[in-house]
Amino acid sequence: MRVHETVMRWVTAELQSGRLAIGDHLPGERALAETLQISRGSLREALAVLEAIGTIRTSTGSGPRSGTILTAAPGQALSLSINLQLATRHVEHGHVLDVRLLLETWAAEHADLEAGDWQAAELLLDRMDDAELPLADFLVLDAEFHTALARTASNPLISTLMDALRTSISDHTLARARAIPDWATTAARLRAEHRGIYERLRADDREGAAELLRAHIRGYYLETSQGSAPAPDERA
Repeated sequence: MRVHETVMRWVTAELQSGRLAIGDHLPGERALAETLQISRGSLREALAVLEAIGTIRTSTGSGPRSGTILTAAPGQALSLSINLQLATRHVEHGHVLDVRLLLETWAAEHADLEAGDWQAAELLLDRMDDAELPLADFLVLDAEFHTALARTASNPLISTLMDALRTSISDHTLARARAIPDWATTAARLRAEHRGIYERLRADDREGAAELLRAHIRGYYLETSQGSAPAPDERA
């Protein structure tokens, strides 16, 4: 077993037992190395891996924010993995489409009006209404809006997966948007579709919102395909 896996297994066991909670400090380097029976050099390497994937945060100095603190941000690790998969072509744009359809329509169908941060979602819509907004900035806000809607399902795993996908969504939509001849027209359509989805959810029309989301996500994919693999409903 790799050293970082040993440390992660220990952290997981401590969390499950209640001896540690998110926001707690890990024991000092010497004590933890002795507990796990590994060298301090190996422990440092393992902690660097865990920090990279968002499990911990380390800070030097003194005070309550210094030391090694449990953060448990799994979306960071998932996002890194997804982006690497996209970069190496193991995951294609059509695969991102499939996952988005599954996650986002399910989230809409299980939305809870009380759980939604509707003010934040509406603020994102208002920011996207700026006609001078650069394409890349628009798509970042677009991904944040979709993530905000997914959180209304009150399913922490769905939220984690959508948070992880957020960067990949904006990156992959940007790559495809560059092929659109009239972005202003497309952006206007996307704004209108976003408003429609938002209004259906606010009216507690979850099935209607899911249908609009499905058409919205597929529509953008098809508009930007230009010779790419067809969407799921179009495949032979």
